[in-house]
Amino acid sequence: MYNKVDTNLNFVEREKKIGKFWRDNKIFEKSIEDRDGGACYTFYDGPPTANGKPHIGHVLTRVIKDMIPRYHAMKGSKVIRKAGWDTHGLPVELEVEKLLGLDGKEQIEQYGLEPFIKKCKESVWKYKGMWENFSQTVGFWADMDDPYVTYDNNFIESEWWALKKIWEKGLLYKGYKIVPYCPRCGTPLSSHEVAQGYKDVKEKSAIAKFRIKGTEDEYFLAWTTTPWTLPSNVALCVNPNEKYVKINNEGNIYVLAEALIPSVIEGDYTVLAEYTGKELEYTEYVPLFDFVHPDKKAYYVVCDDYVTLTDGTGIVHIAPAFGEDDSRVGRNYDLPFVQLVDSKGEMTKETPWAGMFCKDADKEVFRTLSENGLLYAALPFEHSYPFCWRCDTPLIYYARDSWFIKMTAVRDDLIRNNDTINWIPASIGKGRFGDWLKNVQDWGVSRDRYWGTPLNIWICDCGHRHSIGSIAELREMSGNCPENIELHRPYIDEVTIKCPECGGTMHRTKEVIDCWFDSGSMPFAQWHYPFENEEIFKENFPADFISEAVDQTRGWFYSLLAISTLIFNKAPYKNVIVLGHVQDENGQKMSKSKGNAVDPFDALEKYGADAIRWYFYINSAPWLPNRFHGKAVQEGQRKFMGTLWNTYAFFVLYANIDNFDATKYTLEYDKLLVMDKWILSKMNTMVKDVDYNLGNYRIPEAARVLQDFVDDLSNWYVRRSRERFWAKGMEQDKINAYMTLYTALVTVSKAAAPMIPFMTEEIYQNLVRSIDKDAPESIHLCDFPEVHEEQIDKELENNMEHVLDLVVMGRACRNASNIKNRQPIGKMFVKADFDLPEFYQEIVADELNVKNVKFTDDVRDFTSYSFKPQLKTVGPKYGKMLGGIKAALNDIDGNAAMDELNATGALKLDVNGQEIELFKEDLLIDTAQIEGYESVNDNGITVVLDTNLSPELLEEGFVREIISKIQTMRKEADFEVMDRIKVTYEGSEKAEAVFEKNNTLIAGEVLADEVVKAQPDGYVKEWKINGEAVTMGVEKKGE
Repeated sequence: MYNKVDTNLNFVEREKKIGKFWRDNKIFEKSIEDRDGGACYTFYDGPPTANGKPHIGHVLTRVIKDMIPRYHAMKGSKVIRKAGWDTHGLPVELEVEKLLGLDGKEQIEQYGLEPFIKKCKESVWKYKGMWENFSQTVGFWADMDDPYVTYDNNFIESEWWALKKIWEKGLLYKGYKIVPYCPRCGTPLSSHEVAQGYKDVKEKSAIAKFRIKGTEDEYFLAWTTTPWTLPSNVALCVNPNEKYVKINNEGNIYVLAEALIPSVIEGDYTVLAEYTGKELEYTEYVPLFDFVHPDKKAYYVVCDDYVTLTDGTGIVHIAPAFGEDDSRVGRNYDLPFVQLVDSKGEMTKETPWAGMFCKDADKEVFRTLSENGLLYAALPFEHSYPFCWRCDTPLIYYARDSWFIKMTAVRDDLIRNNDTINWIPASIGKGRFGDWLKNVQDWGVSRDRYWGTPLNIWICDCGHRHSIGSIAELREMSGNCPENIELHRPYIDEVTIKCPECGGTMHRTKEVIDCWFDSGSMPFAQWHYPFENEEIFKENFPADFISEAVDQTRGWFYSLLAISTLIFNKAPYKNVIVLGHVQDENGQKMSKSKGNAVDPFDALEKYGADAIRWYFYINSAPWLPNRFHGKAVQEGQRKFMGTLWNTYAFFVLYANIDNFDATKYTLEYDKLLVMDKWILSKMNTMVKDVDYNLGNYRIPEAARVLQDFVDDLSNWYVRRSRERFWAKGMEQDKINAYMTLYTALVTVSKAAAPMIPFMTEEIYQNLVRSIDKDAPESIHLCDFPEVHEEQIDKELENNMEHVLDLVVMGRACRNASNIKNRQPIGKMFVKADFDLPEFYQEIVADELNVKNVKFTDDVRDFTSYSFKPQLKTVGPKYGKMLGGIKAALNDIDGNAAMDELNATGALKLDVNGQEIELFKEDLLIDTAQIEGYESVNDNGITVVLDTNLSPELLEEGFVREIISKIQTMRKEADFEVMDRIKVTYEGSEKAEAVFEKNNTLIAGEVLADEVVKAQPDGYVKEWKINGEAVTMGVEKKGE
């Protein structure tokens, strides 16, 4: 009827079979088709680059991005999950450069742009098969047969439409700005790209001596952290409102900010003159280097408020080509533009260091200044410096002609739209991301590269510029546009259009755009909107849910919001889960160089997808760093998946023995036992809580609810109900037990299906589809379980919770007194602020193997308490009274004091005529045990076990030990559960006497037809039971 269940917890091969079942039967496709009439729930997949391999962090993103859509599909929503590929950008170009043995833009152009672009297009699919296999293995469902591809003409055309909209709003402009620039890649970076590449570096800053013109030995001391920019210096800047002084420092005359003298000047000094910064304005000085002679007035002091006195000298050098503030000050004073670093980041021929990388020139600048007596100090310092996130080259801030989107014009809209998004956690959306939006910079969107979406601006010699918004518009305005034009360089570069202003020929500007604009355009570009699919786009915009790692805060999360705000002025997603990074077990960042990186394919092959999925769901809040290691994965697998699997295996084992077909019975609630009603109440509460938590993106909370329920199901319900499944025949009580367990297993499998999709499918196919061919083909085509409120009984749940508390405390007493659970105990006393009906008391007694449970208001005969002050809290509060407090605590009635403490939360004492109040945290409380009794106190509950054992109790314990040992031997001998056996024994006089007296009881418990004193036969084993030697043999009847 049901397939036999292998209790081996290696699920990898089973998962492969389930994955094949899904593919063969198109279950993913059906999960969308079957919900055709349902409300749309939209998930956007952040596109990975297919020319890079998946890493362990991608498992985390994939399992979160898969689970939430699965849940919403089971809730009845139509969840379209379109996969995507990010195919443009420098990472691709760098890969191809390496492949072809090229180095830099010059060699690319010598090789030929057309063959280079073709190689880029091939390169992006290098690991496509690996990504698809990875996604299948993880259980990530997405439409990979019809993905969006950012290099596709349709995708680019939609981007052109968006860029034209931005152009028409006057928000796309070309400007001469200081931009973060990668000299290796030869292109500027946007502010959100810069944010991804900071590293802590140790460098040297310079305090240079600028001789004041007209003097022989008076110098301005100016500080810079970029010594390589000093040859391009044209001015010095002071704060107009701060106080500056001229000092004599042991014969040297210096000018600097008064407030910074202690941190800069060594030795004695005298103040010769005082100035405000404004009074120094236009004071001229002699340049440090004589490399160039600007055609405008230069080398004088200027003023600006951006100069601070937090470090340095209060005087900064100005090089308008290499800093945003420098550039602004330069415009204000009409300073000359000197740029002695070229686009490769190398010093120019005007300097003695032509061809040297600018940052490497620092040491030459220091040497020259020192030789000329113009270096006051070279100071080591450590700071965070931006590196290119693609090629790891230090960035420089460099004046470039670039295209920008005026994000500063829509700052308020960005902030308002961001406020509509449910950020998980909120601290990132309102804090890190929200603060960044408040200081948003214009987006440097152009790239001086080759493989990317071409910027759709055509320029005429007359100065007119035109933005093309579609292929149709391009064809209409062009006389040489091919019918099948590919929207990439170099093909698009050859297409010219007629200038609508002068009739001349317009050529496209050579730049391509930031690939973040590609990924940020995916909400509409994936559907080729607005050129087609208008209805499907509007149904699926904005997204209900997205999720990526925290480093996408200023990447994809920002580009999505920026473009959506520019085009639609609304947030493009409603809910976003920000994911922390995956670390090694010691909390270290994983890297190949450290040797601590985990190969995701190895991990999936070793532990299985469900185990890793479960670990990421339950381990911690998704936005916190995840420490990934095998022991933690296996522990989670054992605790939840192993428990669920073994409970399922238990059901199948006995259901097959009894030929129990669940379709032939109904669950008749009124006929159920209290235990059945309890687990059904817990089950419905579980469904309700999991539904609420997943609906509110509370992932660890949902996982813990599932884990707690499975623990209750296995370790309490099944364990308490086992004998009902062993009963002969098919009485109503046995049917009730089967139907209750069956219902619980199917329901928890459906509730857990979004999280552990493989294992729950396996359980569903065997428990449901094997006996009901009309049931949905897959668990993932089922509805999420409904809550039956009428079956939720909170009083019942609370009573059973009290039972469990008492059992845990009773076991603690047994452990403390070193009495095994199989040894019966006479009495147990309970003092608590609740009472339990007799039925529940019987459960406690049975669980703890206690003959009698008694609730009492007074346990003073068995236990008392002693108190001492907690010095670290009482000492600071009461100081000199500490001795009196100790004495008062020694004299009090321990039980009465404990009653007062539990009732009021505090203990009042009279110490030398003064009343003081002590709380639980002020007290060290010891439980004093009365001999023959063991007690435990917790949360106002006291449990006392009578550990005095009578001869009758000891004999009963001996019998239980014998039964346990025979059951162990049955398993070791590989007997089937229902096999009848014969038991033979011999041993000490006492052991044989116990056997003989309890022969019938032992036989009934172990399914023995005979229990006889004889030479042990069959499977034989020697035991020591309660100090008595016993040898037993077990053999199957009929052998």
